[in-house]
Amino acid sequence: MSFLVMLVVVLLERFGRWRLAVQRDALALRLLDWLGARPGVAGRAGLQLALWLLLTLLPVAGLLLALAPLAYGWLLLPLHVLALLWSFGRGDLPRALAPFRASWLRGDAEAACLDAERDLGVQAEDGGSLLRQVQGYLIWQAYQGFFAVVFWYVLLGPLPALAYRLLALAGERGGGDPLQRRAVQLRHLLDWLPARALVLTLALAGNFVTVGRVLWPRLLDTQTEASRLVVEGGRAAAELGAQPVAGRDGLASLDALQSLLLRAGLVWFSAWALWVLLG
Repeated sequence: MSFLVMLVVVLLERFGRWRLAVQRDALALRLLDWLGARPGVAGRAGLQLALWLLLTLLPVAGLLLALAPLAYGWLLLPLHVLALLWSFGRGDLPRALAPFRASWLRGDAEAACLDAERDLGVQAEDGGSLLRQVQGYLIWQAYQGFFAVVFWYVLLGPLPALAYRLLALAGERGGGDPLQRRAVQLRHLLDWLPARALVLTLALAGNFVTVGRVLWPRLLDTQTEASRLVVEGGRAAAELGAQPVAGRDGLASLDALQSLLLRAGLVWFSAWALWVLLG
């Protein structure tokens, strides 16, 4: 059923804004803050995070168990779809990139810097550095917003996908407090396998030899951050070197990355479909 769920999700993403309607984080974050204020939990980041994950995922697990025997399991379909949509990355990436692309196309580097800082959270001192930062942003958002979630959903179902997004939400909260650091550490563990799977796929979809120079020395390294690995792997696969700092040639690098990521997604879907057919 997981493959059917993914097809439904892709159609919903293609023809509507269902993901943005489903993704409401306020309740989960309020629960996290409420737990942090409870006696015995306050100041214990690990316990607070564990209780938050448990209290958030336990009702979903209960629904999965309750619906599994009913209607031959078909009642699980909408629950899986909602869980997967909620687990995907936040925001609308094409819309967020649009102002930057427009400013870059007309050669207005100052406006492009302001657009990137406002819409993408990317800061740079010059045009060449800015373009590289935006390239990295595009690769990372595609990974953490889609590929990592799909990896864990296909492998273990909706609960690990939901857990990944919960840890991402906790890790992206500002302040650098112990809770945020603990969430980042746990997310680093969840990123280890899917990050390397994506880089290997990018190598197949792009320049395998160039990616090999980036990946092989770090294949079993547990310290390399997933963001660094996937960004460097993506740039290597797309063969992006020193890019022009203005105009259509600069935007062509973003288009090349989007095309590469699309091919990587098709590789994953093809492998998944083959697995379903042979399973």
